Amino acid sequence: MKYYSTNKKAPYATLEEAVVNGLASDKGLYMPEKINKLPKEFFDNIDKLSFQEIAYKVADAFFGEDVPADVLKGIVYDTLSFDIPAVKVKDNIYSLELFHGPTLAFKDVGGRFMARLLGYFIHKEGEEKVNVLVATSGDTGSAVANGFLGVDGIHVYVLYPKGKVSEIQEKQFTTLGKNITAIEVDGTFDDCQALVKNAFMDKELNEHMKLTSANSINVARFLPQAFYYFYAYAQMKKIGKADNLVVCVPSGNFGNITAGLFGKKMGLPIKRFIAANNKNDIFYNYLKSGEYKPRPSVSTIANAMDVGDPSNFARVLDLYGCSHDEICKDIEGVTYSDEQISDIVSTAYTETGYLLDPHGACGYRALSESLKKGETGVFLETAHPAKFLNTVQGIIREEIAIPKKLQEFMKGTKQSVQMDKSFDSFKKYLMNID
Repeated sequence: MKYYSTNKKAPYATLEEAVVNGLASDKGLYMPEKINKLPKEFFDNIDKLSFQEIAYKVADAFFGEDVPADVLKGIVYDTLSFDIPAVKVKDNIYSLELFHGPTLAFKDVGGRFMARLLGYFIHKEGEEKVNVLVATSGDTGSAVANGFLGVDGIHVYVLYPKGKVSEIQEKQFTTLGKNITAIEVDGTFDDCQALVKNAFMDKELNEHMKLTSANSINVARFLPQAFYYFYAYAQMKKIGKADNLVVCVPSGNFGNITAGLFGKKMGLPIKRFIAANNKNDIFYNYLKSGEYKPRPSVSTIANAMDVGDPSNFARVLDLYGCSHDEICKDIEGVTYSDEQISDIVSTAYTETGYLLDPHGACGYRALSESLKKGETGVFLETAHPAKFLNTVQGIIREEIAIPKKLQEFMKGTKQSVQMDKSFDSFKKYLMNID
């Protein structure tokens, strides 16, 4: 399958070129030239299949033309070595728990898949070294870093905004060493993302070192996230609640919801999506007005959603032919303040005993307020609440248990490179690397 740029000015690319390059030469994001519909028989029997079996079928529709079946199956099964259960919270509202992977966040799926696919391409082509750049507002950095940790021929540089990620999130990628370097940028997530994008566009830097991205701008990072939307549907079908299914996605850079929209285009019968924003409500305002007005991000307690210019908005536009009306048919928007997020974390815990993280809380609140009669709602609980320990404990006024996986990360010693937000500083740093 070929991949084209959302800016329509770069030549078509192969899957390998799209994955290794990350960003198209015209600064656009890669999109597959076609979206393969899955057969009715697949959906009729989906509730009888395992997560890995479902994911392989979806992966084959995207990548099967370019990756040998045995290799692709191995990548999928190795990536998904953990479950993603849909857990009942209240009435017809279910939490899709995406925090059972190695770093307890949804990005374990995309990060692990991309690491394995990129490793396959590097081995296949005999590349000596590829440098992965990734900007993170929280969980992306830990998922990508741990997915690539120890992979031969790959060095990862994680850029993150100083003082704007939780201590546990920070420890998950600053304590690893080996082939992982953490760069602490004196700025926002948008500044980190701009540094990554500018690096890809700098000719001198790209002649000096082979660069690729592991953010959701990379097709190998965001497309595999479609896997768990199909699995959520399968779980709902198994209990007779798959009809009139509404899925709410806490949204920051919009890679996650874009993967769900791809699933819908493949035939996944989701009635509608809800994009839940915090105070960074750029997409919410677009849905209301039809005008996209990015602005600097602001800090919130749902920090992984603190994005003022979501990269994947370009993919959403492209997917719907730039039609605001068509986008609004499939997606609704909500936006919540820190106070509203705190309130729903407290209320849900008191009423149901279910502990939400600040991001999943936006999803739960949206479903609580907007589900219609006969609808079933699934929200994405994108990370374990213990990753936001101080915030969550401050809200419920109770201590919460820290999972053993997180406890191990906390024992490590932070190692990071301090940097200002200027591209000149970042370029100079990379140019001095042999």
